[in-house]
Amino acid sequence: MTDRMQVALVGIGKIAVDQHVPAIKASTDWTLAATVSRSGTVPGVESFTTIEAMLAARPDIPVVSLALPPVPRFAYAKAALDAGRHVMLEKPPGATLAEIHALQDLAAMQGLTLYATWHSRMAQAVAPAKAWLQGKAVTRAHITWREDVRKWHPGQDWVFEPGGMGVFDPGINALSILTEILPAPIHLTGATLTFPENRQTPIAAALAFSGNVTADFDWRQEGPQTWDIEVETPQGRLALRMGGNVLELNGKTVSGEAHIMGEYPALYARMADLCRRGQSDVDLAPMVHVADAMTLGRRDVTAAFNF
Repeated sequence: MTDRMQVALVGIGKIAVDQHVPAIKASTDWTLAATVSRSGTVPGVESFTTIEAMLAARPDIPVVSLALPPVPRFAYAKAALDAGRHVMLEKPPGATLAEIHALQDLAAMQGLTLYATWHSRMAQAVAPAKAWLQGKAVTRAHITWREDVRKWHPGQDWVFEPGGMGVFDPGINALSILTEILPAPIHLTGATLTFPENRQTPIAAALAFSGNVTADFDWRQEGPQTWDIEVETPQGRLALRMGGNVLELNGKTVSGEAHIMGEYPALYARMADLCRRGQSDVDLAPMVHVADAMTLGRRDVTAAFNF
């Protein structure tokens, strides 16, 4: 596979327009050959309103990238795999762990690539942080992940519906980084989840893990946003700022720039490599922690939330 591969992008919403489309257009690996959406389109690209219509009309497109919300995603992914197409999943990879296991089995049976992406793992300071922590004992770690849902998901009520994950939609980004950089696995031991009285998913969460690891997620922060992970070891302190894009060691910035965001181009480069190698990449560790929080979490109720 030395030529550009054709990809169909499903779900032309905010994340697709802001991240997927520019990443594909800038790539030397990919050509955006079709889109699927009930309403959104990309100028100059053939569009369909159903995935069934796209799969039937374009048997020449070998890869489908799914950027629609998690609840309907399983049906789209299964349809693509059944049609013999490789599949790339926006995070979180699905609404439940069981359905992702089912997709893994189907992809393996069909000999197809399935890629469950975690875009925050591609932030520029994550790999250096992982390398610095390798072989070290972590004595304490804390995540502070606070942002404004009105800014990042304006009017998107689906994030507060069952399967939308609420504050875990951004929080799982932090967990994807944490599970990537820590030298040893952890598990959830307790959680407090704060639900608006009129919503089905939490707007804030406080998590406790084994190994003296804690996390604070909140979707109500206005003004500057906070995406920090701090890790202490006997050899010193590490901090990842700006969602994994800036690395600090013992309080001093050593790598990264806050405004260079190359996460989605890196995801598409990874997908191209997986397709060429005939491999899949489905790490569910971040989603396991979210599922455990929903299982173990104590419920607090706060004031109603409306966009």
